[in-house]
Amino acid sequence: MDRIRIRGGKPLSGEIPIGGAKNAALPLMAAGLLTDDRLVLSNVPKLADIATMASLLAQHGIAVERPDNAGRVLSLGGRITNTEAPYDIVRTMRASFLVMGPLLARTGEARVSLPGGCEIGARPVDLHLKGLEQMGARFNLEGGYVDGRVDGRLRGAKIVFPFVSVGATENLLMAAALAEGRTELVNAAREPEIGDLAHCLVAMGADIKGIGSDTLVIEGVRALHGADHAIIPDRIETGSYACAAAISGGSVLLRHARLEHLGATVRVMREAGVDITEEAGGLMVRRLNGLHGADVMTEPYPGFPTDMQAQFMAMLSVAEGASMVTETIFENRFMHVPELNRMGARINVHGTSAIVRGVPSLSGAPVMASDLRASLSLILAGLAAKGETVVNRVYHLDRGYEAVEQKLAACGADIERIRG
Repeated sequence: MDRIRIRGGKPLSGEIPIGGAKNAALPLMAAGLLTDDRLVLSNVPKLADIATMASLLAQHGIAVERPDNAGRVLSLGGRITNTEAPYDIVRTMRASFLVMGPLLARTGEARVSLPGGCEIGARPVDLHLKGLEQMGARFNLEGGYVDGRVDGRLRGAKIVFPFVSVGATENLLMAAALAEGRTELVNAAREPEIGDLAHCLVAMGADIKGIGSDTLVIEGVRALHGADHAIIPDRIETGSYACAAAISGGSVLLRHARLEHLGATVRVMREAGVDITEEAGGLMVRRLNGLHGADVMTEPYPGFPTDMQAQFMAMLSVAEGASMVTETIFENRFMHVPELNRMGARINVHGTSAIVRGVPSLSGAPVMASDLRASLSLILAGLAAKGETVVNRVYHLDRGYEAVEQKLAACGADIERIRG
């Protein structure tokens, strides 16, 4: 099993290219089920989760090809030949459940395994199913699978989410594009990735109003056609490398990054003493006069993202003063805390909040990654630590970050992947 070794203490300096957003690419790939025509996606990241989704789509009869040598373009096309999404694929990635809406909309049936992914708490699909039931679908849960059926076409409905759900918004948005009549999604998630999906669906012939707001109005159409679509840059990768520049005391240009997608992340990082400015081609990130404690609470977009919590906590562990980090999205998302404490951090968890008391420096140690974002937080801690840090179980990392060690090494980090 691969490990990553870091010898800390070197400020980063240089440029890091930001790739396409994983959390946009996965639902966009699922949208390939909505048409027999070819959907061509560009700026696609090369990640394990992308390969997993490609394997799942192949199960359904959709060919996923890379026509360019660099592998940044995916061409999806083909007829649906199978409506079952098997456990062996779905268990590795919760985004696999996004095929449910498109399959029901196109074929009237779907059999999808309950999803898996990182071990960071319960991620129920209740909102997906309740919304689809309002649109005329019927479900039966048995043997770890969700069997869905609909007579004829899905029907438009007014669906009010009791709380914001990115996945449910995406699933119902895709289903509504081909439903009969009007669908209103109220209290819909507003993440940039959802806007990206909506813009792609419009390019495919969908009728969607309210993009970027918390109310989406979709007039269903009979059929969608193919389109070309460029995926937005990854705002979580942007924030993660911004933390890398800050925790190392360096200065890094994040190429292709967009300030307008970062929401509260920019405000909180500036409070902590990180300078983020727009420049031609991206964002320049540098630490000013030391890091300062800052309080943060994870919230739906445009609030501070749960996917940035672990990385930000690693940065706060060497900031002057105390900070409070409150997690409101996933209940088990503090599993990186014991590992950071092994490196000398002073973090105490009290329920859904963690008190971080900054220390002058961290010490390298062998640590274990528990999930995708925790993996990156431990690498960040290693960049700032004295001595050698070895991060184990980095297979999580490859699900959401492309070529981390190469990107950091190009900016002066002493980092390498140990194979096997």
